[in-house]
Amino acid sequence: MNTLRLAVADGVTITKRNALKIRRAPDLLGGVVMLPIVFVLLFTYVFGSMISLPGMSYGEYLLPGIFVMTIVSSAQITGYTLTQDLQKGVFDRFRTLPMSPSAVLTGQTFSDVIMNLTSIVTMALVGLLVGWRIHSSPFEAALGFVMLLLFAYAFSWVTATVALALRTPEVFNNIATIMSFPLIFLSNAFVDSTRLPGALKPIAEWNPVSTLVQAARDLFGNTSPALPLPGAWPLRHAVPVSLLWSVLLLVVFVPLATRLYTRAVSR
Repeated sequence: MNTLRLAVADGVTITKRNALKIRRAPDLLGGVVMLPIVFVLLFTYVFGSMISLPGMSYGEYLLPGIFVMTIVSSAQITGYTLTQDLQKGVFDRFRTLPMSPSAVLTGQTFSDVIMNLTSIVTMALVGLLVGWRIHSSPFEAALGFVMLLLFAYAFSWVTATVALALRTPEVFNNIATIMSFPLIFLSNAFVDSTRLPGALKPIAEWNPVSTLVQAARDLFGNTSPALPLPGAWPLRHAVPVSLLWSVLLLVVFVPLATRLYTRAVSR
């Protein structure tokens, strides 16, 4: 029991340390606050002025996709911060302290939850200003935001694993960008996946990002009866499948990231 209590206390300390680092770093803070605002305004007024959907505005259709795009992109900060700490020898200093080894990763990922919460709140407020509305019950809307944060937390463990395997910020940034672009753009975040050609359609329909976007649209009420119903099984059951994806990512990547971190600090 004491070991668990100490691990939680150490994780809270590392979370505070990383949250302070984000607040004091203009480039990271810009990614948390300014980038979501730019995304909402740019995509709403550029794409929204060119694309029409039956029964609803494109802005309302688009904003859940921007939510998901932002949390996937923001998860790269987890890996980037870890690779920086590796290069600077911060982990070596942590190893000399009487602290739980798990605190570094849990503290980093929980600080990213705070960062993603800030991003989502910022996007939601800007979205309301440009015409986005929630047409569902308060419970469904709250569940939508919780699902976004849960997936963001789970995906941060994916980027932590990649970062600990690559170990350098430059290589990680390149690989993370290559990973995130297909996830975001081969999805239904910006267009209806049923209209994609050939092999792109099943890829987009079974993409976990598509499932999360569809779940957010369903829970926020950003859908229209005039739009074609999704044919793929994950999109027809988007809410439970999105929860399943988040749990699966945590089950796979939490122990994998922990193992890689143990190996990195033992060298």
